[in-house]
Amino acid sequence: MAFELPNLPYSHDALEKGGMSAETLEFHHDLHHKAYVDNGNKLIAGTEWENKTLEEITIGTYNATSTAQSGIFNNISQLWNHNQFWEMMGPGGRTMPPELEAAIMESFGSVETFKTEFGAAGAGQFGSGWAWLVKDTDGSLKITKTENGVNPLCFGQSTLLGCDVWEHSYYIDFRNKRPVYISNFLENLVNWENVAARLASA
Repeated sequence: MAFELPNLPYSHDALEKGGMSAETLEFHHDLHHKAYVDNGNKLIAGTEWENKTLEEITIGTYNATSTAQSGIFNNISQLWNHNQFWEMMGPGGRTMPPELEAAIMESFGSVETFKTEFGAAGAGQFGSGWAWLVKDTDGSLKITKTENGVNPLCFGQSTLLGCDVWEHSYYIDFRNKRPVYISNFLENLVNWENVAARLASA
């Protein structure tokens, strides 16, 4: 079963008012994301993973000891990560639904504290990686950060929000100002309705 590059759920220029340019989406989705799809398909062809889901492959190859398995993980996990990332953003949905706001306030004390801690996690991730809001296995909401393509699936967590802090996600628009990019992501790009729906189904 070959995986395909999903279409963006909006046009390439739909996020420009929110601070993410069409040029960034053209490079990030059309080139980087597509490369994960193409490479992932090549690497799983003829292997035990060929007919598995993205989730099964990601979990099954995490902490792999062989170079071949590590290569599969790196591409398939990033394929999954980006599939989620595009859905978590949008030109609308910038108002946080009450049920999500209540859950965040219960876990972090306030929405502002959550944003501060999420921003610190993303800015503090050394090198490439991701910042996440997850529902942990004990039912609590937590902020985590992971290196490279590692994601919450690897730890049995439910993914509510993820921010890509690889340089290709922000360098065109923000150069080396990763903290500014993350702050803008939280204020202007997140589709909070999507996050709330993920929480409801977690």
